[in-house]
Amino acid sequence: MKLDILTKKQRHRCMSAIRNKNTKPEMMVRRLVHSLGYRYRLHGRGLPGKPDLIFTSRLKVIFVHGCFWHRHSCSKGHSMPSTRAKFWRGKLEENKERDRRNLRKLRKEGWKVLVIWECQTRNSEKLISKLRGFLDL
Repeated sequence: MKLDILTKKQRHRCMSAIRNKNTKPEMMVRRLVHSLGYRYRLHGRGLPGKPDLIFTSRLKVIFVHGCFWHRHSCSKGHSMPSTRAKFWRGKLEENKERDRRNLRKLRKEGWKVLVIWECQTRNSEKLISKLRGFLDL
């Protein structure tokens, strides 16, 4: 078993610094969407899952998910912390299940949903194509 090299206080400070809004991947998607001429609202509190970008008139939303936190199928999404593995496995599975429920609710309410994964923000050209395809429909 590998022990955490940080104290409890240091670990808390480190984990508290992880943002859930205005992350680098989200900011990149927002800049690209804006440069394509689309306007949107941010972090819809009244919608299931609080989507990152909301296009109300089009009934479309975009989530920008971190691969680790939302368990994407890429290598980052498969990594697991070595300490407190049982806690993390449960927490990350809950995140995944909550995402499924929120997507289901949104679709049931008539919203079209696009999930952009953190790893997909590394290729701007593919990302622009994906955003255009989703928003132009």
